[in-house]
Amino acid sequence: MTFARLRDFTSARVALGRAGDSLPTRELLEFQLAHARARDAVHAKLDTQALALDLTPVAGECLFARSAAPDRPTYLRRPDLGRRLNDDSRRLLAERKGQFDAAFVVADGLSAIAVERHAAPMIESVLNLLDPLSWKLAPVVIIEQGRVAIGDEVAECLGSSLSVVFIGERPGLSSPDSLGIYLTWSPRPGLTDADRNCISNIRAEGLSYVAAAQRLLFLMTEARYRKLSGVGLKEDARTLTQP
Repeated sequence: MTFARLRDFTSARVALGRAGDSLPTRELLEFQLAHARARDAVHAKLDTQALALDLTPVAGECLFARSAAPDRPTYLRRPDLGRRLNDDSRRLLAERKGQFDAAFVVADGLSAIAVERHAAPMIESVLNLLDPLSWKLAPVVIIEQGRVAIGDEVAECLGSSLSVVFIGERPGLSSPDSLGIYLTWSPRPGLTDADRNCISNIRAEGLSYVAAAQRLLFLMTEARYRKLSGVGLKEDARTLTQP
C-alpha cells in the first residue's frame, strides 16, 4: 500500500507531497486552516442559553453554574480555577441537594463547539437507554469555564452518587469538535483521573452517539453495582459480571 492510499483511511496528515524543500501550497493552507479551527475552538465562548434550549426538551430542567475562573483567558492560564465552582454556583447547587443516582454535567472544557454540537444529542441517546424507574437523575448542570474535575464538586453539592461530565476535549488538528465523557463514582473534590472512566472522541468522524451511550450505560450500571470507578472498573462485560 502506498502512502497516498493511506489517506483514504485516516485524517492524519500523511503523503502530503512536496514543493522543493517545502509543502505544496494547498497542503500548507489546509494545515493553517486546521490550526485556526483548533485555536478558535479553544477560545470560543459557550452559548449556554442556546444549549439549554436544546437540552430542556431532552433532559428537562437545566441549572447554570460557573467555575472560579472569571473569564476565558484566566481559565486557560489557571486550570485549577476551572476545577472548582465559584461561591454563587456552590450555593445555588447546594440549595437543590437531594438523593440522586447520577448528575449529568455539561462543561465547555477546551471546545465549546464540541459541546454545542454534540451534548444534547449525546444525552438524548443516553436517556433513550436509561430506565427512568431505576435512575433518579439530578437536573442537568451547564457550566462555563469548567474542567473535568468540577463535576466532582457539582455532584457532591447535589447529593449524587455518580457524576457524568460531558465536556469539550482538547482540539486536535483534525478534530476541533470532539466530545468526551467522564464518569466518577462517589464524586468529591480531591479525586484524580485514576478515579474516573473516560469515553472519548465522540463526533461525526469518531465514536457515534449510540456506541458512546451503550458504553456509558454499561459503565454507569457497573459503577453503581460495584460502587467504584476508574482503574478498578474495566469496560469488559464478561469480566465485570463474574462473581
